[in-house]
Amino acid sequence: MKYDYWNDEIEILKSIINTTELVETKKWGGIVYTINNKNTIGIGAFKNYFALWFFNGVFLKDENAVLVNANEGVTKALRQWRFTSKDDINEKLILSYIKEAITNEKSGKAIKPSKKEKIVSDFLANELQLDSNLSNAFEKFTLSKQNEFLEYIETAKQEKTKISRFEKIKPMILNQIGLNDKYR
Repeated sequence: MKYDYWNDEIEILKSIINTTELVETKKWGGIVYTINNKNTIGIGAFKNYFALWFFNGVFLKDENAVLVNANEGVTKALRQWRFTSKDDINEKLILSYIKEAITNEKSGKAIKPSKKEKIVSDFLANELQLDSNLSNAFEKFTLSKQNEFLEYIETAKQEKTKISRFEKIKPMILNQIGLNDKYR
């Protein structure tokens, strides 16, 4: 865990979850519980709180108003239940939320990620038409990496900026280096 001072509290949450049919796994460096190989609940420790997160928490009734959306406007389904001390842990209430989450997961309730609108760049399309080597190299990228290049060009407001950005990415494309590979 990232913050060691929540170890006792995390163990309490784990002992509660372990009374259910959920299976404990490690994903993204954290504790995740699954059912039928579907992520259902995670446990996290942060500086000021420790939390249970429900991967499809948006479907929970949350009659006690304990769940929060950690990133409003971005996070669609995930909801967190934050705790700041052992005293916040109510086993009976936690189990009721977990059982509802399990039922929802078994019934297939989930938000399907929406497809992003395809980015079109007339500027880049013209450049690719003029250079078959560049076009072939561009086509070898995954759709998401192609979109990174397209967005990079299309977010430029001025033509001269598009040109300078294109000059920057042209060798990257030819050398099969993604725009954001250095951050991965």
